[in-house]
Amino acid sequence: MITAGIDIGAATSKAVILNNDTPLCFSIIPTGSSVVKAAAIVIKKALLKAGLSMNDLDYVVSTGYGRKSVSYAKKAMTEIICHASGVNLSMRQARTIIDIGGQDSKVIRLDKDANVINFVMNDKCAAGTGRFLEVMAGALGVEISQMGPLSLLGKHPCQVSSTCTVFAESEMISLRAERKKLEDLLAGIHRALSRRVVIMGKSLGFEKDVVFTGGVAKNVGIKKILEEEIGLEILVPEEPQIIGALGAAILAKTEYCNSSRLNK
Repeated sequence: MITAGIDIGAATSKAVILNNDTPLCFSIIPTGSSVVKAAAIVIKKALLKAGLSMNDLDYVVSTGYGRKSVSYAKKAMTEIICHASGVNLSMRQARTIIDIGGQDSKVIRLDKDANVINFVMNDKCAAGTGRFLEVMAGALGVEISQMGPLSLLGKHPCQVSSTCTVFAESEMISLRAERKKLEDLLAGIHRALSRRVVIMGKSLGFEKDVVFTGGVAKNVGIKKILEEEIGLEILVPEEPQIIGALGAAILAKTEYCNSSRLNK
């Protein structure tokens, strides 16, 4: 059985193709200005890697903010459910998921069977998301990939008092003019983002094992501060950015099996 999960996020689009529960391949592309175009391109790239065509897919589930734009998907599901399913495949012991993407962040609590107990989400403000890091990187003239490692070198993290990304950017520019060290500026930025996410999730609580997903999970600076703030070790999947799409592909298998039973 060949299924696919498509996650159309605000910043990136992801596709995962499964053969039963075994991942065949995945693709990640920038979403760009058209979610419809992104949906077409991301599945094409994944199928090409797998040596398959659209006709080989038994079922497709879409997720993410642009999930309804995936015309070839047979069902659309929320990213909350898909993330829970994706994490459960490889980390069945997970009880808390911290997901930080390009334009939103969320904390999800799971029970022992990977059912979602509750969740909180920030999708209205760039603060506490990957977009916040992108803006700060632009203001400081540093590559996104360098931000995490450099932030770990900061001995005296700068205080970022603004909770607004626009004002925080101005704050960074002022601190840079005061000749604050780059690593201290970055340490302050990482601490500010991490604390916003922790404050958001405090109403749910953080229970081990905690799994970190989303593109920002690749940032070692954010992971370190989150661990310090919640007092727990945080696990990061091998490819944290595709967890939503992976979960959608797993759920596609369930949907296909259910529909096959009904048609008998």
